Amino acid sequence: MVADDGPGIPPEDRTRIFDRFVRLQTARARQPGQSTGTGLGLSIAQGIATAHDGTLSVAPAHSGEAANGPGAAFTLRLPIGTDPGHRPAPAQPKTDL
Repeated sequence: MVADDGPGIPPEDRTRIFDRFVRLQTARARQPGQSTGTGLGLSIAQGIATAHDGTLSVAPAHSGEAANGPGAAFTLRLPIGTDPGHRPAPAQPKTDL
């Protein structure tokens, strides 16, 4: 889990932030005129998690009364180990060099 004390993610945006090209308020830039990104980072991270049979989720950084307040907590969950019946294909030597 990674948590911060930033402005938080509003409940209505917690699902859509994982969609491609979604950027929340432009006021989130650290300095005036600074780029806020392309809106691809969380989509890519979720795609990687899913490709490994895992999940990436976001929740408020604090529970209770502050649940909609400052901060967000991102949790990456990946399964432990691999299916014993699954073996990756052996690497094939390159012969067209």
